[in-house]
Amino acid sequence: MTSHDEGRADEESPGPDVPAPEPATEPEAQAGAGAARRGPAWLIVGVVGATLLICCCSAVVGLALSWSAGLLHSR
Repeated sequence: MTSHDEGRADEESPGPDVPAPEPATEPEAQAGAGAARRGPAWLIVGVVGATLLICCCSAVVGLALSWSAGLLHSR
């Protein structure tokens, strides 16, 4: 036995008599876990949507300014 294992000599690994943790059976607990996962997903969708809206609007403004400055007219 090494010095690393000295403190673990008295510990026993859990055997088959240790019950497994039961999943939450209450509807509120299950709904809370699902809502917790859906919150960040909606936040990401909102941020991506806002980013696309800003990019598209800035592209339209850029095209409008270029057209009004005469940069898109062919000669």
